[in-house]
Amino acid sequence: MGFLFTSESVSEGHPDKVADQISDALLDEFLRQDPKSKVACETMVTTGLVVMAGEVTTEAWVDQQEAARKIIEQIGYTKPEYRFDHNSCGIVSAIHGQSPDIHQGVVRQIDEEQGAGDQGMMFGYASNEMDNFMPMSVELAHILVQELAAIRKEGKVMTYLRPDSKSQVTIEYDDNKMASRIDTIVISTQHDDFAGDDEMLRTIENDVRNILIPRVMEIIPARVRAFFKNDFKLLVNPTGKFVIGGPHGDSGLTGRKIIVDTYGGHGAHGGGAFSGKDPSKVDRSAAYAMRHIAKNLVAAGVADQILVQVAYAIGVARPVGFNVNTYGTAKVDLSDGQIADAVNELFDMRPFAIVRDYGLCNPIYVPTAAYGHFGRDSYEQEVEVSSRHQGTYIKKVNGEDKYFKTVRFFAWEQLNRVDDIRKRFGL
Repeated sequence: MGFLFTSESVSEGHPDKVADQISDALLDEFLRQDPKSKVACETMVTTGLVVMAGEVTTEAWVDQQEAARKIIEQIGYTKPEYRFDHNSCGIVSAIHGQSPDIHQGVVRQIDEEQGAGDQGMMFGYASNEMDNFMPMSVELAHILVQELAAIRKEGKVMTYLRPDSKSQVTIEYDDNKMASRIDTIVISTQHDDFAGDDEMLRTIENDVRNILIPRVMEIIPARVRAFFKNDFKLLVNPTGKFVIGGPHGDSGLTGRKIIVDTYGGHGAHGGGAFSGKDPSKVDRSAAYAMRHIAKNLVAAGVADQILVQVAYAIGVARPVGFNVNTYGTAKVDLSDGQIADAVNELFDMRPFAIVRDYGLCNPIYVPTAAYGHFGRDSYEQEVEVSSRHQGTYIKKVNGEDKYFKTVRFFAWEQLNRVDDIRKRFGL
C-alpha cells in the first residue's frame, strides 16, 4: 500500500536559522584566528535582541557584536520596521571558558588520541532518489526556500518579500516505496503589508505559482520534474496575512531545526545539533563523516538506500559502536553486519582523523547553517586566516600583509571514496 511522506525546510531568515547562523559566524571567527579553538556557542534572538552564550577556549579575540550584526545584515534584516535589524538590535554576550573537565578528555598530548567531545550517537543517510543522494522531499523543500530567498535578494519581482519563510513538500510513494508524484507543496512567506488581505494573498499565491515554481522546475533534473503532475496541491500562506515574522514574530534558538539540517525525517537522527560547535564535538563532525560514508556507499552501488550509525563515549577516541542499515536494498551478497565490518576497515572514525580528513578546523561553517548541511556542492575557496593555520600564504591587502588559505567547504559531500569502496566490495 502506498503512503505519503512530508519534509519541511525554512529560509535563512527564519528565527531559528538566524540563531544558527550567528552561532556559526562566531565559530568561524574563532577558528579563523585559532584553528585549535574549542567552541560551543548558543544564540537566542527575539524582538530587537540577540543573546549569545556558551563556552570557548581560544587564543583568538573576536568582535562578537560585529560578527552577529554582519550576519543579520547579510540575511536581510536591515529595516527598522522588521523590529529586528542589524543596526539597532541589542546584543548581549555571556560566553565564558570551556569546562576543564571536558577539555582534558578532548585535548591530548598526542593528537591522534583526541577523545570525543561528548557521548552520543550520530547518523548518516543517503539514497539515490536525487542526483546528490538526498531524499527528494527535503531536497525540494530546500530548493523552494532557497529560490524564494534568491528572488527576494534580486529585488526584481515579488518585491514585497521579507526574509522569513518556510516550505513543506509531501511526496506520494507507491507500494514498492518508490516516489510516484508530488502531492502537496506548502509555502509560507513573510511579506510587506502592501494591500488588502485578500488581494495580498491572491498576489502572493499567483507569484509563487507563476514565478517561484517555474524557477524551481528549471533547477531540478528532468526525471524529478516528471513528479510534478498537474494535480499537486499548492498551499500558499494558508493562515493568510504574514507581515509580522522573523525574530519579532517568534523567538529563535540555535539547534531547533535539526531535521531541516539533516534529512527531513528520513533515516534517523541522534539528537545533537550542529551549529556553534567546533569539530571536537562529534555531534557535528561525526555526523558529517557518516553522511560521507553513506553517500559514497550508495554512489558506489553497495545499496540504493543506506543509514549508518556511529556512537562515542566522551574522552574516548575509538567509536564504541557502528552499524549499517541498507533497508533490504543491498546490491552485494553480504549482510548489513558484514557491510559494516568492511566499512570499518575502510574508514578511520576517530575524531582526530575526521577533523583531519575533512579539514574541519577551518572557517567553513556559516554556509552550512541554512538550507541543510547535506546535499550541498563541495567547493574550494580562498579565506583569510591567521598565521596559526597550516598551509597559509601571504597576500597584500591595502598594502598590508594578510594570511590566506584555500579551504574546502562541504568536504563530506565529495565522492572521493567510491573507487576504494568498489574495490573492497568487488563492484
